[in-house]
Amino acid sequence: MSLQSKLAGAPMTAKTTVLVPVGSLGVGVRLEEVQRGIAAGANVIALDAGSTDSGAAYLATGVAKYNREAVKRDLRILMAARAEAKIPLLIGSCGQSGNNAAVAWVRDIAVEVANEIAIAPRIAVLYSEQDRTVIKAKNVQGDISALSPLSSLTDETIDRCTHIVAMMGPEPYIAALQAGADIVLGGRTTDTAVLAAFPLMRGAGIAGSWHAGKVGECGAQCAVNSSGAAGVLIRVDTDSFEIEPLSLAERCSVQSVSGHMLYENSDPFHLTEPGGILDVTDADYQPVDDRTVRVTGSRWKVMPYTMKLEGAGQGPFQTIMLIGIEDPEVLASLDVFHDRLHAALVERVEQTFGEEAGDYDISLRIYGWNAVSGRPVPKGAAPPREVGILFVASASTQSLATRIAKACNPYFFHFPLVRGKDLPSYGFPFSPSEIERGRVYEFHLNHVVAVDDPLELVTTEWVNTRE
Repeated sequence: MSLQSKLAGAPMTAKTTVLVPVGSLGVGVRLEEVQRGIAAGANVIALDAGSTDSGAAYLATGVAKYNREAVKRDLRILMAARAEAKIPLLIGSCGQSGNNAAVAWVRDIAVEVANEIAIAPRIAVLYSEQDRTVIKAKNVQGDISALSPLSSLTDETIDRCTHIVAMMGPEPYIAALQAGADIVLGGRTTDTAVLAAFPLMRGAGIAGSWHAGKVGECGAQCAVNSSGAAGVLIRVDTDSFEIEPLSLAERCSVQSVSGHMLYENSDPFHLTEPGGILDVTDADYQPVDDRTVRVTGSRWKVMPYTMKLEGAGQGPFQTIMLIGIEDPEVLASLDVFHDRLHAALVERVEQTFGEEAGDYDISLRIYGWNAVSGRPVPKGAAPPREVGILFVASASTQSLATRIAKACNPYFFHFPLVRGKDLPSYGFPFSPSEIERGRVYEFHLNHVVAVDDPLELVTTEWVNTRE
């Protein structure tokens, strides 16, 4: 049974102040903001350290997105502040992906920092990476369900994943704190859960704890953010929460706070989390002063406990090329140019390689036109002054991807919009023009697994730096 299920009928009494120093570990904690939050009575420091925002590579390889120096700098500030204030430090989704290798990487940095600044915290490390045999057994038992747009899970899909993680809720963090942890370094965790854990443990309102966690997950991104501030301070009570930026030069507004429900969430009123759904349909947002917003009226609906599964594995190899185009005739008909060039390139590959090309792919992404969204540009849109076209060849081997790019290369010098006219000229910014990206990676799982116990798929390791 989830913690929130147990608390659903219990009286709520405790007010908790959560210091969220930055949206993600390694982005850049500000010492003065942390000091201000500690002085304001923070009971806990909590923050996220990862997501799937940057693609499948970090989960598939176990390599962190941010550099070691940046993560160590942030950890040094936070661990020193935690030791001085004698409050817990919780970090979720360590190393970006939260797989075991990424979490261990952050663990080792934390131990190094503890030794360097002569502190001896008791560290709990939560691992949520899953063995493929466990996931297969869960699937056979009917415990795994697909999320759109994927279908039922197969052993073949599971085997394509080099790493699979289950997204934790707050319960493993609470269990670690209750067992005496000073610092909790978590594997893959919902962004919201790591912020909600300590208020929930202390008996703050369930809905308010989750809603506060959602608003504060990215630090000062929920503020107007004209100053580029990093962190926020959240005060969670029995039936409300307040949120303010840690920077005195920054402010939260009703719009900036309420709008954060749409961050990485398609529904502005409902958010699904392990064990329930946060409903903010009737939430009321009111300014307390010119920097602080108070939120009431959030609701929590208890649901069967599920954990989202993320799995990633190897994909094809890629080679890319980049060209710049200023030709006004081409710029006036970019969609037509794209289609004609793409068709010519496909024909070129098939004539050159035949069956050897295998399951290849060529894409053309026109930056300055619609490369980011991929959506058609409205009719009548003004032509851009120039565009960059990114050519991407994907193939089963690096050699093949590069040979495909080389075969297509001549078309990027002068390919005309209309034949029979003087040929245009385009610009290559690099020589050689082919850039090998190596193997790329893909997500294979978008599923949830039902569990009877929120700790069932979590392993806890203790690092006692006092010895």
